[in-house]
This record gives sequence, structure tokens and C-alpha cells, in this order.
Amino acid sequence: MKSLSNSPDVLTDSTVAAQRLARAMMLAGGDFSLILACCNSVKRQQQILNLLHKSCLTKIQEVTLLPTDETLYTTIKTAIGTAQPEALIVKGLESVEAINQLILSANIMRDEFRKDFHFPLVLWVNDEIIHKLVWLAPDLKNWTANTIRFE
Repeated sequence: MKSLSNSPDVLTDSTVAAQRLARAMMLAGGDFSLILACCNSVKRQQQILNLLHKSCLTKIQEVTLLPTDETLYTTIKTAIGTAQPEALIVKGLESVEAINQLILSANIMRDEFRKDFHFPLVLWVNDEIIHKLVWLAPDLKNWTANTIRFE
């Protein structure tokens, strides 16, 4: 993987985390898997995504949520239609105005994700969104493995 920063520590941490994310997406291979990727900087997030698109063997599709989106499941379903991408990354959660409602509805619809989506679903989150998931959607949050953190 190519570097994301000049700092050796940041390079090592980011490279290892990016490799973990790429491996998690690859290992899901045709099965639903919910992965949280945490990065508090939108700029850094985009750098990592660019790196993943260039270096990851899994073809990644992206969906960016709008501030007006109210449901995660319906937004994704509308964006992908009948397609089943190899992996899907959802970004923009931090910009959703009704984030609590979106998280609550995702928790209610969690079984539909597993039933209809046969690919790894990566949610790009920040620390605030993770806290909201823990409090508002504990069942959905429990489906995730350890959060992959990008410092």
C-alpha cells in the first residue's frame, strides 16, 4: 500500500488499518458483514478511500449520505438497486441531520440488511457516530467486529 502521510507512525498505523479493512472486505466475499471504519477527519478518510480503490482487490462501490437522508437501509437499497457490489462503503453519516432517527431505523431494519445485502457493508464513522450506535443501536453495533480505526 502507498503512504498516506510523511510521519512514520501515522504511515504504519494507517497502512496496517487499511490492510485490515481490505482483508475484512475480501474475507466477507459474497456474505453480509458489517464493518465500522472510524476516522475523525473527512480529508483523511478520502485519502484512505483513494488508497483502497487503488490497492484493494475487492471492487468497492461508494454511497454518500445526504444531510436529508432518514433511513440507511432504504438509501442503500435505492442507490444499488438490484446489484450486489463486491463491497459497499457508506460515508457521510456525520452530515445527516436526523442521525438519531437514521441509526434507530437501521437497528430496526438490521435483519433486512443481512437478508438483502450479500456483501460487506463498511460504515465510515467518527467517534460521535460510534457512541450513538452503542446507545441507539446496540443490536446492530453487536453485529460488527472490532472497529477499524484510522488516526
